[in-house]
Amino acid sequence: MRHLVLLALEFVAIFIAVPVLIYYRRIPNLPIPYLLLGALAVFFLLKHDPTFDSQQLFAWGNARAYLVPMLLRDAVCLLLLGLAVRFLAPDLLFSLIKKAPALWVLVMLLYPLLSVYPQELLYRAFFFHRYAPLFGNGWGLLLASALAFGFVHIIFRNNLAVALCVVGGLLFALTYQRSGSLLLACLDHAIFGNFLFTIGLGQFFYHGTRL
Repeated sequence: MRHLVLLALEFVAIFIAVPVLIYYRRIPNLPIPYLLLGALAVFFLLKHDPTFDSQQLFAWGNARAYLVPMLLRDAVCLLLLGLAVRFLAPDLLFSLIKKAPALWVLVMLLYPLLSVYPQELLYRAFFFHRYAPLFGNGWGLLLASALAFGFVHIIFRNNLAVALCVVGGLLFALTYQRSGSLLLACLDHAIFGNFLFTIGLGQFFYHGTRL
């Protein structure tokens, strides 16, 4: 029981208190440096944890069996999202490509490396391994991961980022849970993230792409 209490306090400190402190600017709003530092810390924790198979950090695992269903699901979701932007906010559609094509290319290349992998490492590999005793190994863990992933996006101070990331977080968590492949979850996340920047929604997630 004492272990679970300490684990719960740790969860609250990392996944609730830190985003709240950033939201209220009690600490500087530096999402990428914090993310990279956090990912580096959990990488070493997992790497030296004898109960965690560290090969999962860079292996595709059982990805092949889940790749095609994942891509089909993503295609449907992204088509609907693209149509929503087309009809609800047409001025945003492809705005980054049109106004700053070089920045768009840079985002396409760097986002999966500097943002996607660290986020999946923290919110999927570490989260699932560390907090399964709190939330179980089923839907409780999936929902906790998705909600925590969505909640951290309060730092961007808009509801769209939070809502999209709760849904996206649930999809990425499902991919990770079913396939056991962190890299497949990263691919899933990168497809969605790069698409969001491409259709002009990146400004809701990173102010540097607001034109």
